[in-house]
Amino acid sequence: MRAIGIILAGGNSQRMGDLSAKRAVAAMPMAGCYRAIDFALSSMSNSHIQKVAVFTQYNSRSLNEHLNSSKWWDFGRKQGGLYIFTPTITATNSYWYKGTADSLYQNIDFLKNAHEPYVVIASGDGVYKLDYNKVLEDHIAKNADITIVTKDIKPGEDDISRFGVVKVGDKGRVLDFEEKPLVAETNTASIGVYVVRRRQLIELLETCAAEGRTDFVKDILIRYKNVKKINAYKLETYWRNIGSVESYYRTNMDFLNPEVRNFFFHQQPGVYTKVEDLPPAKYNSDAVAVNSLIASGSIINGTVENSVLFKKVYVGNNTVIKNSIIMNDVHIGDNCYIENCIVESRDTIKANTTHTGEAGKPKIVIEKNFRYTL
Repeated sequence: MRAIGIILAGGNSQRMGDLSAKRAVAAMPMAGCYRAIDFALSSMSNSHIQKVAVFTQYNSRSLNEHLNSSKWWDFGRKQGGLYIFTPTITATNSYWYKGTADSLYQNIDFLKNAHEPYVVIASGDGVYKLDYNKVLEDHIAKNADITIVTKDIKPGEDDISRFGVVKVGDKGRVLDFEEKPLVAETNTASIGVYVVRRRQLIELLETCAAEGRTDFVKDILIRYKNVKKINAYKLETYWRNIGSVESYYRTNMDFLNPEVRNFFFHQQPGVYTKVEDLPPAKYNSDAVAVNSLIASGSIINGTVENSVLFKKVYVGNNTVIKNSIIMNDVHIGDNCYIENCIVESRDTIKANTTHTGEAGKPKIVIEKNFRYTL
């Protein structure tokens, strides 16, 4: 493909609450065995983008560990590869990334040293599958300066005020772009994926830096909406952003829908992730599992209904889990009841414990218990 890829994965979302206290949003576990960034990385790989850079910053340790080998997404090539960029102290700069445009500018040498004529920029917190080749073809055919990938949000499906809202005219031309409006005039949201010519991006970033501007959306897309030809490419398939507790919960619950599972798990191209050598989930004699995703390495003794259990989860005897997300390496004791909850990874839920949240407003469970004692 005639483009390089950039994934912006350095940010933190205050709407994630305690879930992002120890990890970047892009590193959030998804659908039993994935991380949020896997969906953007897989789309890059499936679109034959050979050179991809990931910009990390906030709580990046677990994300960097996940990305420590590029082979899982087939970027381990002699040509191209997967590059991880974190803020770096140099002779001329000692700042953290001050915004999305600033993160691009601080790594502008990556853009200048590339030979591909186009750049695909994606956020690391979207759950979707997209052929970026089709976006690039549309971008070239319409002679656009910048192309924004958009998605129509159905009423009640999500809070559109969390996104950039786009007003699209004839032939896909973007007429207006408003970031996180209090009152949205349309239901068309930007999904955080953009295509732009590499040399033009370099010029825009250098102009932003000279003027002290740091945000890609506000200082490039919105500022140049009446100057540059900005077009929209509408995504018709599944897309969710996990930037809040409620949306993270709903997105994982969506994978209990057979149509969504089939789209991501069985329809080609696939979604790839770092693989661990774990045994399949074990269901003991009293185990009951109904409409649930249960990942490898888990041991089930109780009842699990309409829930997503990640890797290495232990569920004790007579324990009931309903409508909940149990993250990696959680030990749940006997006679527990958990409903409408998100249980943080490596938690130990003591026996005879009850945790219940409201429908649609999950309770985040973080236990400080020590599982192992000397």
